[in-house]
Amino acid sequence: MVSLTFENGTIIAEGAAGILAQIPGMVLDQRIKKYRAAANQYRSIIMHCRDKKIAVTDSVRQYQAIDCTLKKPISPRPHQMQALKSWLTATKQGVVQLPTGAGKTYLAILAMVKSGRSTLILVPTIDLMNQWHEVLSNFLNVEIGMLGGGQKDIFPVTVSTYDSAVLFIERIGNKFGLLIADECHHLPAPQYQNIALGCIAPFRLGLSATVERADGKESEIYRLMGDLVFEGRIDEMVDDVLAPYDVVNIQVPMSEVELELYTASRKIYTDFIKRAGVNFSSPNGWQDFIIRAARLPGGREAMRAYRDQKTLAQGASAKLKALWEILQEYPEDRAIVFTEDNNMAYKIGRTFILAVLTHQTKLKERKRMLAAFRQGEINVLVTSKVLNEGVDVPEAGIGIVISGSGGVREHVQRLGRILRHQPGKRAKLFEVVSKGTSEYYVNQRRRQHHAYKGSTEISS
Repeated sequence: MVSLTFENGTIIAEGAAGILAQIPGMVLDQRIKKYRAAANQYRSIIMHCRDKKIAVTDSVRQYQAIDCTLKKPISPRPHQMQALKSWLTATKQGVVQLPTGAGKTYLAILAMVKSGRSTLILVPTIDLMNQWHEVLSNFLNVEIGMLGGGQKDIFPVTVSTYDSAVLFIERIGNKFGLLIADECHHLPAPQYQNIALGCIAPFRLGLSATVERADGKESEIYRLMGDLVFEGRIDEMVDDVLAPYDVVNIQVPMSEVELELYTASRKIYTDFIKRAGVNFSSPNGWQDFIIRAARLPGGREAMRAYRDQKTLAQGASAKLKALWEILQEYPEDRAIVFTEDNNMAYKIGRTFILAVLTHQTKLKERKRMLAAFRQGEINVLVTSKVLNEGVDVPEAGIGIVISGSGGVREHVQRLGRILRHQPGKRAKLFEVVSKGTSEYYVNQRRRQHHAYKGSTEISS
């Protein structure tokens, strides 16, 4: 006989020591003289005991079967049916990679219907939490709870921000049978791993447009949520699922003063890299640079020079001229302007008198701004990173990237913001980069991704 209880996000097991020692994931806790396992081992523990015909007194499971009937039908597209089938075949555990606009939320609802278990849905932002709540409320005959942004309503189906789930998972980790992680590429962060580890859910679905991480830690996602069971590519879904699109790369020159300052800062930075022997081709190259910059002579100056040369390239004055020309060329289209930081976003807003949406924007103002954009009251939104993930703005047909990180994920996400299918729509993503700088070479590497296939390049 084995007795299982749930305590602070872990499973405590009591019984014959010989039996407990054989159960996968069980470790003897010398402090309490009992066996302990992470909550995510619940499924394997129960399956092992069933296979070995070991009697179990289970006080862990607090999740329940729920009626997930639909208020209105969902007609899944072929890629959604294939993704769902692959997930079901993988015993309802796994990760699905689908581009933005390909219907990840509807896929999740179909998975909930098939599972029929209380469900916790993780999202990275309050905007996404509200968006999921609205869609789920429209389709499911159950009350939807929210955890985050001042909301603490925990129901059998609950949408939570990652940050709020971290705080509550030790208390609610045994109340859900299905765990859905939207934008699951966030999970490898140490604090977010604790959510998946502290939840007993035997069924798990990870969703992302870009699972691959620059640090290679997507293996952690698979460990916590299951293997990659389906992958849909942007270039394979154009016309049928996503709007057709063009990606235009615009190179602009820096001014003499900007280029002089950039060159000087760049030299300080690269000289230190050579002296310190930092290898950026290594997965830990950036962390290695930070460590060596903190320890070696000239390191602080090199770090400051790195930031200066990056700021100069990303904020080149010619980019504002290029932005204005694009907006003048497409005056009737709704456009989103993306920047790396708030300072540049607000500078653009002041220069051209445009609406600016950042993490500093209050929730009510953010909702009003997005509503005005969707209704066509304003045609241009300037943002730093708020709209990178998840927020649904199907009316946007033009994306203008003034600056961003070097990663493929961010730029594929930004492309996804403008690819929501609408009749007659052809989207355009403009990437404005400073010619001859590190920003240009990072852009060229990024353009090897399949989403950039057939894109064009313009110099000004």
